[in-house]
Amino acid sequence: MMEEESKWIHCPVCRTKTRTKVYEDTVLVKFPLYCQKCKKEYLIDVVKLKMVFSDEPDA
Repeated sequence: MMEEESKWIHCPVCRTKTRTKVYEDTVLVKFPLYCQKCKKEYLIDVVKLKMVFSDEPDA
């Protein structure tokens, strides 16, 4: 049985590891990622283990 590749998501600002883990087939759109260190929430998109800021500004 092959293991699926997974990665922990890091904060896009301070680069600290967050408590969110994603797999190769995980797709997140406008996901509210919270950083314990920054104490802030960022909207992100994740596709095929690649993370980018979501285009929509958070309200």
